[in-house]
Amino acid sequence: MVKRSEIENEDISLDGNFLCDGKGGTVPYDRNNSSLHLKRDQWSSKLDFILACVGCAVGLGNIWRFPYLCYKNGGGAFLIPYIICLVTCGLPLFMMELALGQYMNIGSVETWARLIPAFKGVGIASFVVTFQMNIYYIIILAWAAYFLVMSFTSTLPWSHCNNEWNTERCFPQLNVTPNINASAVMVNVSTSDKNVDAVTEFWERKVLHISKGIDEPGSIVWELAISLLVVWILVYFCVCRGVRVSGKIVYFTALFPYLVLTILLIRGVTLDGASDGIYFYLKPDFSRLTDPQVWVDGGTQIFFSYVLATGIVTTLGSYNKYNNNFYRDSFIISAINSCTSFYGGFAVFSVLGFMAKEQNVTVGEVVKSGPGLVFIAYPKAITEMPLSPLWAIVFFFMILLVGFDSQFVDVEAFLAPIIDAFPQYLYRKRNRMILTAVYCLLSYLIGLTMLTEGGMYVFQIFDYYSASGLVLLWICFFEAIVVSWVFGEERFQEAAELMIGRRFPCWFFICWKYIIPVITSAIFIFSVVSFTPLTYEKTYIYPRWAQAIGFCMALVSMFCVPLVFIYTLVSTKGTLRKRWQVMFTPLLQTHQISVKQ
Repeated sequence: MVKRSEIENEDISLDGNFLCDGKGGTVPYDRNNSSLHLKRDQWSSKLDFILACVGCAVGLGNIWRFPYLCYKNGGGAFLIPYIICLVTCGLPLFMMELALGQYMNIGSVETWARLIPAFKGVGIASFVVTFQMNIYYIIILAWAAYFLVMSFTSTLPWSHCNNEWNTERCFPQLNVTPNINASAVMVNVSTSDKNVDAVTEFWERKVLHISKGIDEPGSIVWELAISLLVVWILVYFCVCRGVRVSGKIVYFTALFPYLVLTILLIRGVTLDGASDGIYFYLKPDFSRLTDPQVWVDGGTQIFFSYVLATGIVTTLGSYNKYNNNFYRDSFIISAINSCTSFYGGFAVFSVLGFMAKEQNVTVGEVVKSGPGLVFIAYPKAITEMPLSPLWAIVFFFMILLVGFDSQFVDVEAFLAPIIDAFPQYLYRKRNRMILTAVYCLLSYLIGLTMLTEGGMYVFQIFDYYSASGLVLLWICFFEAIVVSWVFGEERFQEAAELMIGRRFPCWFFICWKYIIPVITSAIFIFSVVSFTPLTYEKTYIYPRWAQAIGFCMALVSMFCVPLVFIYTLVSTKGTLRKRWQVMFTPLLQTHQISVKQ
């Protein structure tokens, strides 16, 4: 075997129609293909890569999902299944995807095609998931941008009931005295079972213009359409010139949210009732550990938070230098990601504890997850604070930044396989910019379906089905099986030694070979058995045709793995034995050695 030190400075040499791979083997070479002479983008520095990974992994799920799951599943006791799933699944899978991307030096689809041709469908499945995620995730940023603009006022519009969108059922926040509609309050007293607070009415009637169901799409909410357009334009300018530019932008988008989160935390813990919220957040209830759902939530949170099975980690790793120490980076990024989730919970629950005390209710009555936390619960708490417009601006600016770097890294992960498929054209900056513009425009037009009066129902279908836990578990299962059993332990160990001069500890192969397949299968089966159809606010039940569309969105990506396997088997020439051999033979690629451009 060739040692890493022997190949670091070795030139690629031409031998007839083949390219010497530096290990005594050759790869086919087309002299008419000018793509060999076009340099693929790389991170300009190590910190660019680290911050891009942190910005992508640390997203809205750290702020609106982890704290809620921690509270719901036994407080501090939830950290036990979370850390176990992190050590056995999250970190090993993150490291595996990062190593594969760095080893292959190409996008996620071609990475799996070259690793084992029969399982190119794993890469395609990730590609489809990323496409679906990019369409709906950015809708949250459009909502946040709209809230941010509406926060630039002396009195927050969701703090009172004197707006044109308010109904007679509206009741304002208790400590807001100006411009209160007395008649509306009187109506609320007599019909308290039908009251709607001002924040909810602002969210549903002003922002969403929500209809009665998905079968009533209504018209486009043009304020949100403009907001979405602005966000997509910003994403375009971050992505269009490649990772050398976007790698500099993450210095701000990845780091500044920590400053804002710290400011919100300091403000939160100084509020009356903050300790009650933090107590509810962390109070351990070890009896909850006997509930299988707690362990399922811990596992699925890891898969969501670490953006596994989406091809994003593989793509980010593919822009690394061949000898980058991905092993060390995996530990650094994982530690930052999980600590941010835990840290963000203090900022969230300290404010929720304050709101609960102000309203004289328990913390459990004000806790929400997902959009309900960001656009209802937290804005409601902000109205209770002095200088509430200032805190609203700070909060929604943080939400924008946290989601923004995740979005443009996700877009890069989708574009990379397309660009790598046509390097002779798309490695050139001008053509890349055109492709990026076309993709952003197409995604924007599809996203408009979620900005109609029935758009919230469409958004929930995307969120619930397209990148659901079932889909991610399915892909992660095949990733672990293909790398550890089909590509093989020895081959992967040699790849690691070529890149960083050391082999993987045996623990990681135990995880890839046995633990991850077992855990993903168990959670997958449990999720299927306990599956409940999608509802909105637990009251609106989606029609069957809408549920069917959601299932199809999930199956489109999941079926990529078996369908591509069958297609490869049928399209490969030769006897069945020959086909099988070709399908399961890894393809060499030129970046297994350091190339002098």
